[in-house]
Amino acid sequence: MVAAGPSPADGAGARTEAPSRREQILTEAARLFARHGFHGVSIADLGAAVGVSGPALYRHFPGKEALLAELLIDISERLLDGGRARVHHDDPRAALADLVDFHVAFATREPELIVVQDRDLANLPEEPRRTVRRLQRTYVELWVDTLRRAHPDVAPAEARTVAHGVFGLLNSTPYAPRAEQPSPRGADARAAVLRRMALAALAVAPA
Repeated sequence: MVAAGPSPADGAGARTEAPSRREQILTEAARLFARHGFHGVSIADLGAAVGVSGPALYRHFPGKEALLAELLIDISERLLDGGRARVHHDDPRAALADLVDFHVAFATREPELIVVQDRDLANLPEEPRRTVRRLQRTYVELWVDTLRRAHPDVAPAEARTVAHGVFGLLNSTPYAPRAEQPSPRGADARAAVLRRMALAALAVAPA
């Protein structure tokens, strides 16, 4: 899941083949870090989750920090690449709608990564943390530029505020109440609500 490249039609990347052991480790790491926090998960816990001994994980990653770095850099790159693939519209409003659909798909499909990024980014060493921040800023500016093409009278600072507000809305997905028995229909309904709210927020007009 995590290492798959972006697909024009599928969120921040969709898998069409069985995951490798490395990808299984990344997927389980995202789940465990989201549930217990970076410091609450040991190498032994990660190994048990994928059916190998803890030390065997060192064949794939030199340590937990490297694993966390790959998780967060990878999703930041996938979001940026996927966003760039969706803004080449003559109609900037259509490009905004595509960006919203793309991010909603990510937020509903990979909520664990949102939690990990929110809570554990500070646990990265300085260099990968700066890389993640740079990729995030570039992704935000992609939205800001597209929003200003759709609404040329909106100032950059206002467009940036709107973009961050939309991210706050969409990235709230992991913290929303969940049904005891989730269903695809319920997930589709949540995605539709998020889409409507995001598009309404992006339909800004100059003050």
